[in-house]
Amino acid sequence: MKRSLIVIALFIGCLGIPQLQAQDKEKPETTKDKDGPNFSKLDVSPLDVVLFRGENNEPLARVLYSRPQARDREVFGKLVPYGEVWRTGANEATEITLYQDMTVQGEKIKKGTYTLFTIPDKNQWTIILNNSTNIWGAYDYHVEKDVARITVPVKKSSTRIEALSMAFKEIPNGAMLQIGWDNQYVEVPFKKI
Repeated sequence: MKRSLIVIALFIGCLGIPQLQAQDKEKPETTKDKDGPNFSKLDVSPLDVVLFRGENNEPLARVLYSRPQARDREVFGKLVPYGEVWRTGANEATEITLYQDMTVQGEKIKKGTYTLFTIPDKNQWTIILNNSTNIWGAYDYHVEKDVARITVPVKKSSTRIEALSMAFKEIPNGAMLQIGWDNQYVEVPFKKI
């Protein structure tokens, strides 16, 4: 009898645990102290920045983007559909700032800040610089605001890239923006005019 009561008590206790866990998940994702500010927790796709500096350490280009993680998901063709405009990251659309007039595959781009949209495909990506800025996702994308559209080939990475990553690589008279995730990457050449 005593053993049965213990088993029943444990069973009832276990039933309450999922309910407590569910309640914890409903709490807002914030860090708040009684009298202090209400800070949000670290984003699962954290904001990052890459900056390229040229001669005399002057900034030439900067990219602000959020870094989603693959987390064992099939990225291209599933999570990021082929043939659709993508914000090139997570959360707010990725933005690139050019600190001087440049060219990208021969197309002249005036200095300024642009949204960096992409259209991934199996063998190539379309890279889009667009005048819409400070927007969430690609929901406010309008083709008439495109400043430049180029295509670049997809390259296979020798190692898996867990989080969307960007970096600048120096090239003669400019910088190559590398964008990689999962098992592939692309390179976008920016050259000074």
